[in-house]
Parts: sequence; structure tokens; C-alpha cells
Amino acid sequence: MPGPRLQGCRSLHINEDNGRFLLLAVLIILYLLCGAAVFSAIERPSEVQAHDKWNRTLFNFSETFNISLEDLNSFLREYETAIAAGIRANALRPRWDFTGAFYFVGTVVSTIGFGMSTPVTVAGKVFLIFYGLLGCAATILFFNLFLERIITLLAVVMKAVRERRIRNSGLLPPGIRHDFSACSFPGWKPSVYHVMLILGLSAIIISCCASAMYTPVEGWAYLDSLYFCFVTFSTIGFGDLVSSQRADYEYQPLYRLANCLFILMGVCCIYSLFNVISIVIKQVLNWMLQNLCCQRCNIRSNSFPLGRRNAIRPGSRIRKGRFRIGRPPDSGDSGPCDSDTEGGGRRLSGEMISMKDLTASNKVSLALMQKQLSESANGYPRTVCGGSRHNGFSGGVGALGIMNNRLAETSNSR
Repeated sequence: MPGPRLQGCRSLHINEDNGRFLLLAVLIILYLLCGAAVFSAIERPSEVQAHDKWNRTLFNFSETFNISLEDLNSFLREYETAIAAGIRANALRPRWDFTGAFYFVGTVVSTIGFGMSTPVTVAGKVFLIFYGLLGCAATILFFNLFLERIITLLAVVMKAVRERRIRNSGLLPPGIRHDFSACSFPGWKPSVYHVMLILGLSAIIISCCASAMYTPVEGWAYLDSLYFCFVTFSTIGFGDLVSSQRADYEYQPLYRLANCLFILMGVCCIYSLFNVISIVIKQVLNWMLQNLCCQRCNIRSNSFPLGRRNAIRPGSRIRKGRFRIGRPPDSGDSGPCDSDTEGGGRRLSGEMISMKDLTASNKVSLALMQKQLSESANGYPRTVCGGSRHNGFSGGVGALGIMNNRLAETSNSR
């Protein structure tokens, strides 16, 4: 079933969902362009400086030990191959023993993908394709179920806090039961902004605690540890910093267990936070679409001159209903585009009407009646410019479907 069309964009045949999708695509492209400009301005000078330094070092080494640059570059390419196989100059943990392989598959199914270990055999690459296909799907399902439960838990806790605060203030009626069930506050749902604040604080606390562990154990700076936490918890996984890679640690079993727990909690929390932030982004898109649509409605309504009162123009009723947002076409109010007859069909002037205009007007009225009957049977479509109670969150899939009607901003009854 096609989505509802934007009231001010009928000439473009764009419905609300497609308009939101196109607007988001444009904003993401602009966001990428701005990010590329910022990172290029910040990181490009350092890259050029490092490249020049490496060329000088390579030339000095070639001159000192009388080795040609071709032989030296060939040796470096062999070393790059060894790095891809997990060989480093310093002693590191084995990459493909059971614990190393378990760490690898954890980064695969969680879509982190650090890149410090990659299969090099054909059998390993083929197995990874099928293993990741099922594992990533199952992990995304796990994240969605975690999101559903964390939203439910936060709703119960926030409802309990709200009930306690109102009860302590003496404003709660005596008939309300002393429990946390849905009957305590019928229709009440937590705000997405409160949930976003709680998840954001939880992510910050987990990241700070994990960074406090990584800094002394891995020897990183605290800011680098925070950077690693965000890159890992958001499943970006650059691989420039990877935890638990040395061969030996003090209290190694305990550290590896804590590392896995921190990564698991952080990924679940950041995933939930990202989905809640997407609700806020969707609200902003709805607001932008509403403003764009209403501005288009006002411009187009002002661009049409008012016709003569006694002239029948096919489609005038449609234009009237199109530009009067939030009001049905046959609302019965008087205006310049009202009916052309008064007082039992008496015309206001002696102007004749042609059979062609009369037939076209009847066709327009019949089409308008059929549209009204269809909307009455199926429910009026959502509109951006009108005062519809639909907010664009119903019928979502995935994480949006999970949060549908669980938050105040995604509920149609708010």
C-alpha cells in the first residue's frame, strides 16, 4: 500500500516516507562532505609530514647499509605480508589458537572487525562468508532484543520514580494502586530525551571505567583509551588500537574476561543509544518536512489568482481542498471559490456554461466523492502540513519497530 502523499507536494508525487528518505539522504551526503573537509584539514598535514619523514629514513638506511631501494622495498612488502598474518616485531599472543580465534569471531559477529586478524587461506575466507552471514544476523537480533528490554526496564523505573514523586507531593489520587503496573498511569510513556540521557550517561560511565582499566594495563594514554572505547563500542573498529593483544598480562584471565564484558556492555549500550538518537533525528526530519511543505502550500496558494465568482472552473474544488490545509474540501465555508449558484440554482449572471465545462466539473466532483469515500473506509492519510495525529513512527521495522509506541514521541496517542 503506497504511503501518504505530502499535501504540498502532490505535483511531485512524493509521499511522506519517500520525502523523509530523500531529505535524510541529502543531509547525510552534506554531513559526509563536511566531515571529509574537517578531517582533511586536520589530518592531511600530519600525513604529508610522516610521508616525508619515512622517505628520508628509507633513503638514509639505503645509503648507510648500501642496499638498493628496490631490494629494500621488496623486503618491506614481505614484512607487510607477515603483518597481515599476525607477525609483529614485538611478542604478541598467537592469533589462531583457540582464545585468539574466539576473540576474532567475536569481532566478526559484532561487526567490529578490528582487522588485526584476517583469514589468509581460501577455506578460511569461504567459511567466514557463511559464518558471518548467520552470526551477524543473530547478533543484530540480540542487540534488538536487548534494546527492547532496556527500553522496557527504563520505562518501568521512570514510571516508578514518577509515581513516587507524585505520591510524595500529595497529588496522587487515593484510588491509584501502589504498584508499577501499566494501570498506575494509563497512557504515560517515557520521553525519548530522558531515555537518551540515561543511555548516554551509561555509555559514558562504561567508557570511563573501561578506559581506567586499559590505561595502566595496555600502556595507553587515557584519551587514547576513550578513543578506543568509542571506536570499539560503536563497532567502527579501525584496528589501530586493539586490546588484549600482548602475549602476557598480569592477571591475564581476569583482564580478558573484563575486556569481553566491557566490550559487550559498551556495544549494547551504544547500539541502544544510536537507535534512540535516530528517533530524535526522525523528529527533526518530520519538522523540516512540515515546514517545507507548509511553505510550499503558502507559496502556491498565493500564486493562484482568484477567479470570477460565477465562472465554473474544473478542478477549483480540488485546488481549494489542496491549499486549505487541515480542512476537508467541502467544509461549507464561503469564499471566492464557493459554488457558482445561489438560491435554488439561480445563476448570478447571464454567462452561459458550455457542456464541456459541465462534464469536466461533474467528473471532478465524482472523483472527489470517490476519494472521500475511500478515505472514510480506510482512514484519512497522514499529512505533514495538517494536524494529523500520526507522527511517522508507526509501522517501523527493526529497532524503530521495537521502539514504536514505547516512548512518548513514538506514540500515536500522545
